[in-house]
Amino acid sequence: MTETIKVLFLDRDGTINEDTGSYVATRPQLKLIARAGEAVALAKAAGFRIVIISNQAGIARGIATVEQVEDVNLYLNELLTEAGASFDRCYYCPSHPQHPHPEYDRFAGCRKPETGMVERAIADFKAEGLTVDRDASFFIGDKLIDVECGLRASLHPILVRTGHNEEEICRRLGVVPEFVADDLYEAVTAHILR
Repeated sequence: MTETIKVLFLDRDGTINEDTGSYVATRPQLKLIARAGEAVALAKAAGFRIVIISNQAGIARGIATVEQVEDVNLYLNELLTEAGASFDRCYYCPSHPQHPHPEYDRFAGCRKPETGMVERAIADFKAEGLTVDRDASFFIGDKLIDVECGLRASLHPILVRTGHNEEEICRRLGVVPEFVADDLYEAVTAHILR
């Protein structure tokens, strides 16, 4: 018998942690956005599974290694745990269309706005006997590609104004999020848990 779950899919850089303008490759570069940990804790307490979905093209570009990205993700979970939260799964896409790489090009279908990472997370949950209720699940990010990924994956997309804040680009291109929030905390408290 399968259990139905709801998932909060989250972009990483610019949504949970500060976007430094470059790739976050070391622990000292990772700084949580104010109240982001509290937001994740509230979502978890409300029964959401937390899944990170992140493009990490710095790997294909030679700016960061797989080991560095995985260590930063581990550190992110440590910081979230200190805030009474944590993520359940974390997926990242190492490829970049302008930086071909024999090892990473096979992951091109996972690069947001493609839905490969979301679908993989859903399949991984299913392998554990958990069915993701897309209609009760959300995708939060700071870029057009996050909103587009959420829409393509039949999730409720939310745009946050932290990070890149591509609200105007979304409006201009007609890629409309369900909700626009100042930050992750507002997204969770004013929309998801309202």
